[in-house]
Amino acid sequence: MSVMVSDKKFPVTPWYKQGWPWFLIALPATAVVAGTITLVIAIKSWDGLVVDDYYKEGKAIVRTIERTELAKQLGLTAQLKVRSNSVRVEVSASDLDNVPGAIHLTISHPTQSGFDQMLTLRGQGGVFEGAIAPLSTGRWLFQLENESRNWRMNGTAYLPTETEIRIDPSGS
Repeated sequence: MSVMVSDKKFPVTPWYKQGWPWFLIALPATAVVAGTITLVIAIKSWDGLVVDDYYKEGKAIVRTIERTELAKQLGLTAQLKVRSNSVRVEVSASDLDNVPGAIHLTISHPTQSGFDQMLTLRGQGGVFEGAIAPLSTGRWLFQLENESRNWRMNGTAYLPTETEIRIDPSGS
């Protein structure tokens, strides 16, 4: 098929064989694909809920600060050694009677709670050891508490480069 314009013949090609219509279709199609990908990511990852009871949360924060202050008053410090499948915790205190026979160790990933681990470690003389699931590369949070959860100490490490963590609630 061809079109005649003032004594000249121009071939007419169908629209789907030309580049410009496909370019103009590609722009909104890209937005639809990107929107679909964003929707799938939003559905598969859960960000958590906003807390409705702010007063109760505030009281919990104050309680947490009090527990850290008690660890500071007791002169507690901890040295953690993280290996690929195990952890060793050495707890010391200004008074040896303040060193418990068992501790709760919580290893938390800051953004993905599915990787969190909660362990109860028993030991003697302030030395505790236990098996852990392998930890991926990244920042990890470590929390130590006694069995009655009267005190607690927190520390962070970027694994695998920081495998020895010192936790000192007094800040020194």
